[in-house]
Amino acid sequence: MYAKCGSLVDSRNVFDHMPERNIISYNAIISAYSKQPQQAIYAFELLPKLLLEEHRPNNTTLSNLVQAAYSVGDMLMGSALHSMVVKYGFCNDIVVQTSLLGMYSSCGNLEYGVQVFNGMVVKDAIAWNSVIFGSMKNDRIRQGLTFFSNMVRAGFGPTQFTYTMILNACSRLRYYISGQVIHAQVIKNNEPPDTPLQNALVDMYSSCGDNEAAYLVFRKIEFPDLVSWNSVIAGYMENSDGETAMSVFIQLCQMAVIKPDEYTFATTISAVRDLPSLDYGSPLHAHVEKAGFGSSIFVGSTLISMYLKHGEIDSAEKLLNSITEKDVIVWTEMISGISKLGDSENALKYFYQVLAEGHKVDSFVLSCVLSSCADLASLKQGEMIHSQAVKTGYEEDMCVCGSLVDMYVKTGNLPAAELIFFMVPDPDLKCWNSLLGGYSNHGKAEEAINLFDEILKQGLRPDQVTFISMLSACSHCGLVEGGKFFWNYMKREGLEPGLKHYSCMVSLLSRAGLLQEAKILIDESPCGKDSLDLWRTLLSSCITYRTLELGVYAAEQVLTMDAEDTATLVMLSNLYAGLREWDAVREMRRKVRSMMLEKDPGLSWIDIMSEIHVFASDDQSHPQLVDAQFELQRLSGNMIKSEAPELYA
Repeated sequence: MYAKCGSLVDSRNVFDHMPERNIISYNAIISAYSKQPQQAIYAFELLPKLLLEEHRPNNTTLSNLVQAAYSVGDMLMGSALHSMVVKYGFCNDIVVQTSLLGMYSSCGNLEYGVQVFNGMVVKDAIAWNSVIFGSMKNDRIRQGLTFFSNMVRAGFGPTQFTYTMILNACSRLRYYISGQVIHAQVIKNNEPPDTPLQNALVDMYSSCGDNEAAYLVFRKIEFPDLVSWNSVIAGYMENSDGETAMSVFIQLCQMAVIKPDEYTFATTISAVRDLPSLDYGSPLHAHVEKAGFGSSIFVGSTLISMYLKHGEIDSAEKLLNSITEKDVIVWTEMISGISKLGDSENALKYFYQVLAEGHKVDSFVLSCVLSSCADLASLKQGEMIHSQAVKTGYEEDMCVCGSLVDMYVKTGNLPAAELIFFMVPDPDLKCWNSLLGGYSNHGKAEEAINLFDEILKQGLRPDQVTFISMLSACSHCGLVEGGKFFWNYMKREGLEPGLKHYSCMVSLLSRAGLLQEAKILIDESPCGKDSLDLWRTLLSSCITYRTLELGVYAAEQVLTMDAEDTATLVMLSNLYAGLREWDAVREMRRKVRSMMLEKDPGLSWIDIMSEIHVFASDDQSHPQLVDAQFELQRLSGNMIKSEAPELYA
């Protein structure tokens, strides 16, 4: 009585004060302990007492003890109990065998569980369900489906729990037709499905992309629980229907009994992350705070991801600071998000903060911060993170290797990039593209072409990034025929050229003096009407080759899109100057002065002692300006001295 009421202390007190105990009293207290994972270990303490009092364990005793081993996940104790099962002659007892099967499966040793199952002389539906459940739990989903087929062939009628497991398997494998067959079987059985089975149906249809069927099943659930609501919302999230997910969420919030939990909020926020944050994300954030989940790591990470998706770094940082206990998932969302937005300095700052707090970083975070080092051209920072990758054992991870190659390439250390690349046993296309981009940026067209041939020999299919590198290499080295070859190769492969591809080809043709071909290519480009850069590239080459008519046409295209484009007006002025059209030069300069246009100052930066210094022309705000000017004067003095005749003696 006490045990069933949840008072194990009182139950044990009564047991300990019994003047005489028998096997039934032992079974009762052992059963009570075995059903409580936190208390299950005390069941094992009773076994020596039972044997000391010369009681013989029966099938109930042994199945309860095996259940206790299952609860605490102790396979060693479970194996010892298995020996007792053999010793006391219960090898053919279906209850004991089913308990052993469940114990082995729960402890991750499915092979032993299957051996127990195969050794059972008599199998019932519970035994079949146990071996199917064990297979699913150990990610042997197809094996579980095979056991289900054998169960049906053996003449056993699946229970609702069986159908629930099989539908979950169909959901994970995206077996839509099989899921429909199971649904039909459930309807054929003429037995009203319970809520877990209906939830499994909702999840199966949602996972397979049939939100309409999932919602129809959901509407037929008489008393949907929170799992039902979450399954529907998750289905719309997986199928990128954020507006409907939000609509279902609002319906849930109007319920009097059921309230959203952390999973509900996280799923809904993920569903609407691509929608305007002002209309969806921010109101959801307010609802999260109102519901008391503001400090939740699970919800917070999805909110951070949502804000960064829309470029709202300040909102993401404010939310990050409000989470008192941050885990590595929250930090990963923050670092990866701001790294993608190009805020490389803060990405590195947060990365070092993660390390300072003692969190373990994974390959994804390392890849993100290596990309940040590449963007900053910070070789020293990149080398430090390379050391961290070696220390944590991720130096051979494909994602990290690709980022390492890219980092060393963009920081100017091509030999290091080659060394990393050639140490990778089986590089993926990202790795190949990183090195290919390095050869392209360093003007090594021959090496790039040889590497492209190696990509094809490895059986990899070049993608758009590959061809950007090849076209860029040809452009840098003036290989017109090579550029045309790769351009046509890409189109034969069914890859549509993007803006970067057109930029490379227009630059190649323009530099080679093939200005009309470059113009035709721009006209054919789907982005030609909207891209100022393509026309600017053509205009720049018109200055070089002094082609007035085409240059003016290119300038007109840019000024049609942006009448106040400073660069174009300056280049047009230079074109007229090259042709000694001084009246036109004066007119262009007058326009520039009348519009009071100024070129935006260019920024430069330098990494000194792990600190990045940013400076611009005529910048008087740097705190070390006086020191820099003094050093400049000293260096200028040395340069003057170097002109002395005695140095050439």
